[in-house]
Amino acid sequence: MPTVDRTRLTSLVERERATYTATHPVAATLNRSATHLLRGVPMTWMAKWSGGFPLYLDSASGNRVIDVDGHEYVDFALGDTGAMAGHSPRPTVEAVSERLRRGITAMLPTADAEWVGAELTRRFGVPHWSFTLTATDANRWAIRLARLATGRPKVVVFNYCYHGSVDEAFAVIGARGEAVSRAGNVGAPVPLDLTTRVAEFNDLASVEAALAHGDVAAILTEPALTNIGIVLPEPGFMAGLRKLATKYGALLMIDETHTFSAGPGGATKLWDLQPDIFVIGKSIGGGIPCGAYGLSDDVRRRVEEHPEADLVDVGGVGGTLAGNALSVTAMRATLEHVLTDDAFVAMVDLATQFAHGVQQTIDRTGVAWSVRQLGARAECPATTKADVDLHTELFAAAVKDLLGPTYWVCRYSCHTGSP
Repeated sequence: MPTVDRTRLTSLVERERATYTATHPVAATLNRSATHLLRGVPMTWMAKWSGGFPLYLDSASGNRVIDVDGHEYVDFALGDTGAMAGHSPRPTVEAVSERLRRGITAMLPTADAEWVGAELTRRFGVPHWSFTLTATDANRWAIRLARLATGRPKVVVFNYCYHGSVDEAFAVIGARGEAVSRAGNVGAPVPLDLTTRVAEFNDLASVEAALAHGDVAAILTEPALTNIGIVLPEPGFMAGLRKLATKYGALLMIDETHTFSAGPGGATKLWDLQPDIFVIGKSIGGGIPCGAYGLSDDVRRRVEEHPEADLVDVGGVGGTLAGNALSVTAMRATLEHVLTDDAFVAMVDLATQFAHGVQQTIDRTGVAWSVRQLGARAECPATTKADVDLHTELFAAAVKDLLGPTYWVCRYSCHTGSP
């Protein structure tokens, strides 16, 4: 493996940051003047930008983003799958525009809701649905229902998993095998060993050890981890989770917010995962905030037969804007006309071409990296900050090979963390 000239790398990064500042004066001014925003941005993670300040959006359409300085970019992030089929897809825009004129929210159901529930059942096999505004909300509320259905307090999650800002999921394995708070976790309400047990992904023995305590309501997992690059399940692992959940009386809770890229029915349909609870969000609304969770017949029965749970008032499940008319309309339009079965065929093909081109470029450099693909999504993970910096040069070379020198790259999937 070739060594990296860190002095040259530092010089290149400094040069690129200087160029970025010089060519984005409007964004720089907006960022400096944002004195009423925490960290100078609408949401604090928007401040995580290698150039020192973020791009500011003017418009986005399809796979293109135009910033306030007039630069056009090819967008390889697409809202971290929130715009998985492209920005502002025409059917979604037309549907929500009409809905805006006829009322956004009134705490009343619309006819679109049943259509969306039926379509989610067709795709993922889970029959009973409720809507949220984010997948984080869906995970939070579904965890509460899992505790209700089983009478157990804890959930099993995987080391360095990601399920939005769900408190229980910010746990990693401590020195004695206990659940401890992940470094940097903000204001955890209780020590995480009170709510969570942590297992290693692709390690069924560690999962069984966590379940053997008899206090686990649900195993919460993505079909493939996506926050430390894409970590695919080894053969038999997901089937093993299903068997272990059944054996120990826990529920299998599948979160496909990111892995929906696997196909029109996600990895759940592709790999026949048979969840008890299913969670999805983001991409099914075409960019309009939304989320959903689905329950099996058995879980629905247990929840509805509980003698004390209040699901319609103060029970802690639901929100004033959840399931609003606008977000449900966006889900229907996106699922019916944008993220269709046929669309996934073309999306997966393009992702395959992209992954192949990036891997060829990596191979030419001799660097010991690789590309991971999950359907319409491909990532080249980094494990250190130095790797992230070096990714910029290699990724740009790969994109130039694929698209030509006239294209600019906005962002790409490059996650850091401890694998």
